[in-house]
Amino acid sequence: MPPFTTVAAYAPPGVGMLAVGVVAEVFSGVAPGLPRFDFALCTDRPGRVPTDLGVPLTVDHGLDRLAAADLVLALPWAGFRTPPPAAVLDALAAAHERGAVVAAHCVGAFALAAAGLLAGRRATTHWRFAGLLAERHPDVAVEPDALYVDEGRVVTGAGAAAGFDLCLHLLRREYGAAAANAVARDLVLPPHRDGGQAQYLAAPVPEDCEDERLAGVLAWAREHLDRPLPVTELAQRALMSRRTFARRFSAATGTTPHAWLLGLRLGRAEELLETTDLPIEEVARLVGYGSAAVLREQFVRRRGVPPRSYRRAFTRVP
Repeated sequence: MPPFTTVAAYAPPGVGMLAVGVVAEVFSGVAPGLPRFDFALCTDRPGRVPTDLGVPLTVDHGLDRLAAADLVLALPWAGFRTPPPAAVLDALAAAHERGAVVAAHCVGAFALAAAGLLAGRRATTHWRFAGLLAERHPDVAVEPDALYVDEGRVVTGAGAAAGFDLCLHLLRREYGAAAANAVARDLVLPPHRDGGQAQYLAAPVPEDCEDERLAGVLAWAREHLDRPLPVTELAQRALMSRRTFARRFSAATGTTPHAWLLGLRLGRAEELLETTDLPIEEVARLVGYGSAAVLREQFVRRRGVPPRSYRRAFTRVP
């Protein structure tokens, strides 16, 4: 299927203002490599819609917009413990049935579960309500620590600002890393956060001199991906023992140095494959792999396709 270009976000009464801002920021602008999305908010009854902050929104579109969208987003709302009206659930199910991508973050996942779209699938939500989702919908494999869970045409995300992670993932999946990175830069966000809801920070907020040194080493590593970057060297640059470095690294990022570097290398490789004509061997060198064969092995294992196929998939004619 071609990537989505029409986006409809369902805003129920009591919709979260932060969630509205997240999806509007991502899908209302224009970034290199992306189309101008046809984006609209919709609701049960067009007009003034109350929000979780008490400030009403004027929403012009009804549920008919869900019937025409390539991407349907169910936004979180204050009254999520009560399922949306049957007409809304039917519209979400119908959108999925006709082939649209249906996504939700935070407690918006409860709407997808009520519509039957999470049955037999993995899903996530805000960690605080993960137990409630699992209790109410035992047929859903709830992953409480995930920032987002991609089940193909059903995608769920964690709470609050993790809506950005979900939206950037969808852009990355459909339009490639370069386009998602451009949006992230415009929003002053890390293009991809590793780890779970323990929250990864691109530049950890220093609490003491050790955290400040760690932040500096992470920034240095991003600029030197063409090097081997063993943990021993990173620890030495942070003026820490290897054991202390691993502990502080995990606390700051929610993942291991090896997994963090792997994500950075593959993300940079994706961007080079999309935006340059460099030979695969040169891409492998620039991201720190000894040969094109090693890059191919990692790419197939983590991305499911070899680098050349990835490059062809994301070579689009404007």
